[in-house]
Amino acid sequence: MAGADGDDSLYPIAVLIDELRNEDVQLRLNSIKKLSTIALALGVERTRTELLPFLTDTIYDEDEVLLALAEQLGNFTMLVGGPEYVHCLLPPLESLATVEETVVRDKAVESLRKISHEHSPVDLEVHFEPLVKRLASGDWFTSRTSACGLFSVCYPRVSSTVKAEIRQHFRNLCSDDTPMVRRAAASKLGEFAKVLELEYVKSDIISLFTALASDEQDSVRLLAVEACVSIATLLPQEDLETLVMPTLRQAAEDKSWRVRYMVADKFSELQKAVGPEITKNDLVPAFQNLLKDCEAEVRAAAANKVKEFCENLPEDSRETIIMTHILPCVKELVSDTNQHVKSALASVIMGLSTILGKDNTIEHLLPLFLAQLKDECPEVRLNIISNLDCVNEVIGIRQLSQSLLPAIVELAEDAKWRVRLAIIEYMPLLAGQLGVEFFDEKLNSLCMAWLVDHVYAIREAATCNLTKLVEKFGAEWAQNTIVPKVLGMANDPNYLHRMTTLFCINALSEACGQEITTKHMLPVVLKMSNDQVANVRFNVAKSLQKIGPVLDSNCLQTEVKPVLEKLAADQDIDVKYFAQEAISVLALA
Repeated sequence: MAGADGDDSLYPIAVLIDELRNEDVQLRLNSIKKLSTIALALGVERTRTELLPFLTDTIYDEDEVLLALAEQLGNFTMLVGGPEYVHCLLPPLESLATVEETVVRDKAVESLRKISHEHSPVDLEVHFEPLVKRLASGDWFTSRTSACGLFSVCYPRVSSTVKAEIRQHFRNLCSDDTPMVRRAAASKLGEFAKVLELEYVKSDIISLFTALASDEQDSVRLLAVEACVSIATLLPQEDLETLVMPTLRQAAEDKSWRVRYMVADKFSELQKAVGPEITKNDLVPAFQNLLKDCEAEVRAAAANKVKEFCENLPEDSRETIIMTHILPCVKELVSDTNQHVKSALASVIMGLSTILGKDNTIEHLLPLFLAQLKDECPEVRLNIISNLDCVNEVIGIRQLSQSLLPAIVELAEDAKWRVRLAIIEYMPLLAGQLGVEFFDEKLNSLCMAWLVDHVYAIREAATCNLTKLVEKFGAEWAQNTIVPKVLGMANDPNYLHRMTTLFCINALSEACGQEITTKHMLPVVLKMSNDQVANVRFNVAKSLQKIGPVLDSNCLQTEVKPVLEKLAADQDIDVKYFAQEAISVLALA
């Protein structure tokens, strides 16, 4: 019996070995995903002595199987017996951290970082740190790139001698012959700097930062810009000027647009990290240059930061800096040749009005907004319209409305239906800003025109838009302004337009209330039950079902019920079906 038990306990590992040698990738993948179950069945000791060595030896598989394995091992601590045995997981993960496929290596590094926290300080020095050293001095660049991600997790918890060794390894990788390794080191420079003592940040990190920021590969230099934010936040203010700023100035004027793009993209973070004085003296001219950059991508990234940059300027000199240095560049960007640049600017420019106040906005910003509203690129015009509320708070909508409207009308009639759709979605917002008289005079006819658009999505959105407008302006406004026009469409020769009347009534009945629905809308719906087109008739049945709850019971019995009964006897199968459904839902049977 004992022998049988022994065989039985070997079963999971035998199955796993079979499945991992199977030709079918999916089977191999599934068995890796079940690893934790197998480990549980084996118990902690056999997981350590049999399963892990087996997995370590079989690491030569499809990338997706290896990826699943790297992920699983990160959650294996308890399955090998808890933190005191966690170092048993290092050999398979070390192998995975050296494979060719980047995604697998990254996942192995992620799992190693995760389990590093479960090592005791002693285990970290005895087991984990030697692994990092082996990776850092590996022959293949793959292992050296993986090492870069592991320094910062073990550095804080090791002795000072080991710390010195780790710093030395990191220095070596920053000047590695292979660009991929330098790139990996540059991407972890900021993270490593955060765990170092300040003296070593000044003595080691700064020189590495300077070297990486002058690397011959632009892909390395741009990662050094990212590290710059972390390094600048760690240093005292007085050291920034000498240690960081020369390198940052150089990056902002780098010959590669990718590096300049990175500076523009990180500009607000850099601005917060270096503080107000350096911002005034250094970053303002740098920002001006980025806004005038010869590459559109750089200008667009800088344009995106205009509002944030201006908001974070020191208060005492904010207005002067914006008016004399930033606004002239912004004016040029409004007529940029690249639509992405104009669009990026349009999404933030309205925010300047709250910073600059009413007079400056009217004098300097309004002409720019209006130019953007007339821009040939629909996205630019939409970005302006969707951010109108902040300008409205500063100067009031009257100023804008005179020139705003032609642009809105143009968008509302744009040949691309998605542009028309976007404008409809802004209509309730605009209506609320413009007020009812203005709306009736200028925009009402537009909203009605959309109801007969040839694209169904526009007609549907226009119907929904009417409901929102009634909620804003009230039922009485609806009765005088909208309802007559909607009901007028019931006699339209095009059956699609007649159906739109029904859809509008469905949407408006609740907002307009019982009196208007009973008096004005219901007679039209009932009359349409005699329509020649079956689609219209069955939509009459659906409309009666929808507006039924708004009507009183007397009206339901005397007016609605006879019509539904007539439709329930219709020759068309769909008309019958929807009429019967309405009768049962409204409990008129």
